Amino acid sequence: MNEPALDEAAPRISANAGRERDRLAAAARHAATNLEVRGVVCVACTFVDNSGITRMKGVPVGRLDAAVVWGVGASPVFDAFGVDDGIIAGRVAGGPVGDLRLHPDLERLTALAAQPGWAWAPVDRRDQSGVPHPQDARELVRVEAARLAERGLGVAMAFEIEWAVAPAGSDGFAPAARGPAYGMARVAELGDYLRDVVTALTEEGLVVEQIHPEYAAGQFEVSVAAQDPLGAADTCVLVKETVRGVSGRHGLRASFAPKVLADGVGNGGHVHLSLWGEDGDGPSRPAPSGRAGAAVTGGVPAVPPPGLSALGGAPGTAANGASGLGGYGPGTGAGGAAPGAGLTGGGRVNLMGGGDGPAGLTATGEAFAAGIFARLPALMALGAPSVASYLRLVPSQWASAYACWGLENREAALRMIPGPPAAAGRAANLEIKCFDLAANPYLVVAGLLAAGHAGLVDQARLPPPVDVDPASLDPAERARRGIARLPTDLGAAVAAFAADDVLRRACGPALHDTVATVRRAEIDRFAGADPAAIVAATRWRY
Repeated sequence: MNEPALDEAAPRISANAGRERDRLAAAARHAATNLEVRGVVCVACTFVDNSGITRMKGVPVGRLDAAVVWGVGASPVFDAFGVDDGIIAGRVAGGPVGDLRLHPDLERLTALAAQPGWAWAPVDRRDQSGVPHPQDARELVRVEAARLAERGLGVAMAFEIEWAVAPAGSDGFAPAARGPAYGMARVAELGDYLRDVVTALTEEGLVVEQIHPEYAAGQFEVSVAAQDPLGAADTCVLVKETVRGVSGRHGLRASFAPKVLADGVGNGGHVHLSLWGEDGDGPSRPAPSGRAGAAVTGGVPAVPPPGLSALGGAPGTAANGASGLGGYGPGTGAGGAAPGAGLTGGGRVNLMGGGDGPAGLTATGEAFAAGIFARLPALMALGAPSVASYLRLVPSQWASAYACWGLENREAALRMIPGPPAAAGRAANLEIKCFDLAANPYLVVAGLLAAGHAGLVDQARLPPPVDVDPASLDPAERARRGIARLPTDLGAAVAAFAADDVLRRACGPALHDTVATVRRAEIDRFAGADPAAIVAATRWRY
């Protein structure tokens, strides 16, 4: 008996969809004009597959409006791509049938400073009717952020990006800089290169908080300002591709792989996050949470009116950096706007500091952190997704191989950073140290949000903190304290992931099954391979 009502509504729904498409097309044409003025010819439309590889389809800038409104065709087979581009035939992915539409997100449309003539935009993967693809990890982030927003909570996040550079032209690895760890000598060797990395990222609208040589020869790290969860994952992709572009222009080759030399220190992909609400005892009403729950009308994503995003990056990106995720306290971004406007500003309180709990956590902040802590083994299948990842997770190398947490403990998987006392808790954040950049950042972010949300539901609490290198304790003492090793191989992480109901519900059956299937295929691919062979096969894939 509902059919007449549905039929009567159909013309109205169709008209609304048409108006939305017209609005989107106008916004895209405005952005395209801004890009053309800057000499942009093509837009790289990117997504990250379940193996952590950034895939793309490009469109001429003059076709951006069509791409935004109608999408660019792409097979769903990419869900089942392995790190070696092999296609894994799984229960729900890996076949030749079907099509998806890639819709570029105008909010993140950015002219690439290191690749003249190109712009970049992450995409939302949808079916022909505009429904989000069940394995679209960007949509998964939106859903999880929206669940927290319903509780009045927002999360500020940022990835630390570590990479190693070698002279281009060889598949082996010879470091392009050999100065001491963290040494100024490396700036003398590659100062022009590092300057150009910072310049390019800044031109793209990002706020670079610091850049420095890392421990291994030829290794560097850059940290950017915190953003909302989806923004942080998008920015992780943009930073990596910008570093890759700058490296190529300097005759260098950049690797973000967990290991570039089997006997060397690897590249991490640490995540910093802070939870924000109305007060220290938990929020009392819903509040904005970045792009969480972005509206979709008529099968196409809703975006703000045309603005300047095409000229430099995501609106507000330059002002989202004051959550103190680098541990240095609040400030303002390049535009002079309030820090993290709509997320960390406007009277919002950082629930990771200023409380009466351990390390100054509020009860809400502790519950969120405890939810992540409880699921670290399962989260490793998302955050340390390669066989090579477990070559990096060596005790006493600051890779954080033990499931423990501690105040400023760089050997703990979760490092609590209170920030300077003068910041009164606003700079407090949690660092997840056991992840690397082989990961799909969207899956990492969504997994962390889902795990933290589960901790809130359970009113979870953290175990006692650890204030030493856990490897320095004898096994009996570790057992007494309940300190366990994180998974020592990908198989153990996948087993934990497969058994975790929270991550299964968050991912949905199709994505959960496919992630496990792709991981098991990589395990089979490298069965019996020695570390040198594993590193050689993955060194330049990430």
